[in-house]
Amino acid sequence: MSQRSRVLPGFGLSLGFTLAYLSLIVLIPLSAVFIKSFGIGWDGLWEILTSERIIKSLQLSFSAALIAAVINVVFGLLLAWCLVRYSFPGKRIIDALVDLPFALPTAVAGIALTSLYAPTGWIGQYLEPIGIQVAYTPIGITLALIFIGIPFVVRTVQPVLSDLETELEEAAAALGANRFQIVTKIILPILFPALLTGFALAFARGVGEYGSVIFIAGNQPYKTEIAPLMIISRLEEYDYAGATTIAVVMLLISFAILFLINLLQAWASRRTGRTAQ
Repeated sequence: MSQRSRVLPGFGLSLGFTLAYLSLIVLIPLSAVFIKSFGIGWDGLWEILTSERIIKSLQLSFSAALIAAVINVVFGLLLAWCLVRYSFPGKRIIDALVDLPFALPTAVAGIALTSLYAPTGWIGQYLEPIGIQVAYTPIGITLALIFIGIPFVVRTVQPVLSDLETELEEAAAALGANRFQIVTKIILPILFPALLTGFALAFARGVGEYGSVIFIAGNQPYKTEIAPLMIISRLEEYDYAGATTIAVVMLLISFAILFLINLLQAWASRRTGRTAQ
């Protein structure tokens, strides 16, 4: 039997190139981070990990990223639904604006959000009298993470919605299903793996975000300091071991959460019979 011709080289050569590329780009740098962090010994590691300031910054980074990702899943799904299922004036403009956080420098986004939601900003000046302060609070940090994370959900869900046949919904309606049953029994199970992917991407981006958050956060110790800021501060103090230790903690927590999401995504894909996006 003649061997099937392939565009790319054989499995062995392709896998070798892949592993070499991943080693140079991902594995070796991450290994260096781990080695550098363990260079200060267990006592030094424990002192950094039990620091109240570090713990507060990690809690803020992960909680804000989690809340922003959940909000993005809800509104990203609605936005993707409107872009796929409806035609309206300005649709192409809105579709292009979804990608704006990808192209816009994050520092510019942070400055723009701060100017809008600061106590003297265009929107903040109306929120301040009623006791709502956005800028320089965790609310502002979450808002910035929502801004930079929404494209991940929309662009992940949009292709799945485009491939979703409306005949399924029409058949369910003809069999007597109401709108709630159609959404919960047909649409959401099919979209669930894609929603999980968008959630994971938005969450991962939010955890490591720095540029758009640093301006609107206010950087108040124990209140609005994010973990990436603590890493930068340690680097400016030439405390490379301390910076890498914080990075390792963020890496391990992020990996554990993303691993669980991937397991859930694989389970959902098997349930729906569709490949995860």
